[in-house]
Amino acid sequence: MATTPIERPGTAARHSGQRAVAGPTVRIAYLLSQYPAVSHTFFLHEILGLRSRGIQIETASINPPDRALDTLPPAEAQEARATMVVKDGNLPGSLIKLIATVVRNPAALFRGLSAVLSITDLTLRQRCYWLFYLAEALLIGRWLKQRKIRHLHVHFAGPVASVGMLTAKAWQIPWSLTVHGPEELLNADSYHLREKIESANFVFCISDFCRSQLCQWTDPASWGKFQVIRLGVDPVMLNPQSRMTTSGITNPGPRTLELLSIGRLVPAKGHRILLEALRILRDRAVPIRLTLIGGGPDLNALQQYVQAESLTDLVTFTSALSHSETTAQLRRADIFALASFAEGIPVALMEAMSLGIPCVSTSIAGIPELIRTGVDGILVPPANAVALADALESLAADSAYRKSLGHSARQRIVTHYNLPLNQELLAQSFETHIAKEVAR
Repeated sequence: MATTPIERPGTAARHSGQRAVAGPTVRIAYLLSQYPAVSHTFFLHEILGLRSRGIQIETASINPPDRALDTLPPAEAQEARATMVVKDGNLPGSLIKLIATVVRNPAALFRGLSAVLSITDLTLRQRCYWLFYLAEALLIGRWLKQRKIRHLHVHFAGPVASVGMLTAKAWQIPWSLTVHGPEELLNADSYHLREKIESANFVFCISDFCRSQLCQWTDPASWGKFQVIRLGVDPVMLNPQSRMTTSGITNPGPRTLELLSIGRLVPAKGHRILLEALRILRDRAVPIRLTLIGGGPDLNALQQYVQAESLTDLVTFTSALSHSETTAQLRRADIFALASFAEGIPVALMEAMSLGIPCVSTSIAGIPELIRTGVDGILVPPANAVALADALESLAADSAYRKSLGHSARQRIVTHYNLPLNQELLAQSFETHIAKEVAR
């Protein structure tokens, strides 16, 4: 297998991972809700990839990492040590910093308060939350000023973007946003999506579907801010040759196929529908078993369903795993399934496709941009256990079909969801936008 990046036609491979940067070095801060986090490893990949392309990025996180520092992989531990954490557990210290910030920068406080008061249709409770967001924004602005960073970028348009917007308004610095979905798109009014987009200098969307939803919620005057830059995975690191399936093993009877699903155990992921489909497959005597990777509030209910339907021997719950552990599980899978009711475009699907694993998912949101049904995988209606079972059975019964879909899925990733190439586009976009800000 080649070790150089996979290229689009006409794109020169950057063997060192470095790129020449024209003009002044771009310095920005990333504000994230939680960094590092096991469920958002794409943050880490994006930040490291942009740095390798000459973009200087410093990181701030509202919350501390989701694991103890001494349990983090080396790269994540290094990021955690260098990240400014707002809720660092030292409340007295934070209050002292906040008071000092307000005393030295009263204008920032007044601009921030004005921004909070300008947000309409807030209940008293909600406005109190926004005042807490302002306190966090003042601390982040203090850190930005100390670091002499003049642009703030935020992933997701929920509460973390509320803090980002207030930081930008209080400290009069430009900011930008990457919108993923589905939460911010489903809660556009309560998340005050219009105000955030109007305030941001530019907005990256991870899919055409995402961009269309932002167009629905905003005035056409804002549409020029939107640019689709897709996420992706590294097809060199995730290649079919690294898979460890049992496809070559011969047994006296049908082989039990390994079905895998990755995602937080929350209603939006549709795990209950997937388990119902598994029950149907068992009743049809289809030899398949399921591993669910992820933790979340639905765990007990899902386990109770498995026990009530006598599926215990066919289902394994692993809880949340590290990215390396998750990837190891992926490499053993025969089929990947995601029965979501609401999504952006799941990175887990991209990783499975890059490995050449045939995928079954739902025809919602941006997923049809990733998977062309019958070509790169199979899409079924959401919340339809029978349709999902039928699709899984068709794959279980036909190894050639699995191989064909897996091969096409791999090519889809190489061409359109290739992380190094999409990071190059992201780096160029940051350079262009920041250059315009500097020129003003």
